[in-house]
Amino acid sequence: MFARAVTAPRLTPLLAAALIALAGWGQERQDADEPSGSFKVDVAQASFPASQHISDQTVMRIKVRNTGKEAAPNVAVTVETKPKNPGAGQSAFAQSSDDKRLSDPNRPVWVIDQEPKGGTSAYTNTWSLGRLAPGQEKTFAWKLTPVVPGSFSIAYRVSPGLDNHAKLAAGSKANGTFKVTVSDKPVPARVDDNGKVVRGEKAGSGSSGSSGSSGASGND
Repeated sequence: MFARAVTAPRLTPLLAAALIALAGWGQERQDADEPSGSFKVDVAQASFPASQHISDQTVMRIKVRNTGKEAAPNVAVTVETKPKNPGAGQSAFAQSSDDKRLSDPNRPVWVIDQEPKGGTSAYTNTWSLGRLAPGQEKTFAWKLTPVVPGSFSIAYRVSPGLDNHAKLAAGSKANGTFKVTVSDKPVPARVDDNGKVVRGEKAGSGSSGSSGSSGASGND
């Protein structure tokens, strides 16, 4: 929480810059001394609902497994939403706008409510979860709220490190694509006998069910 009043004197820009530089000393880059080599990592499971609704929070999960004999130094996942216009820049959960008045051309399609815990990297569309030992699995999960209706293509790819020194071994199944449609209609819901709101069902329906579709297409 921020204090309501600041009693200390303001820092001059020069002093502030000096303190920031000092704070950075001793902090090691995430890809520092990353070992060279080939590492076999595969996408064991990937899910993201193919049908979504505006303002209805959902979860994207990508489970990664080390199927090789060497530990991957810093397993990472990069996410890219296909842009509206060919050649435009790609972002994780946003698309580039043609509006020249915007200071930031990237307009969110999903708001990130929660990122993979401990997975933030120096790259805006890449998350890393550290060392992955042989046979070990780690799951990347994002809690997301869609804010723009339409049809979208979200590509993901896994890498064994953040530096080009660590490369994928031949035969790794480390990428895929989600095809998602976001509706601008309210999510179907009903109130059960206990007065609780049950989402994902038509109003008045007493039955429940689940869909096995994740919207993912292949791990090529």
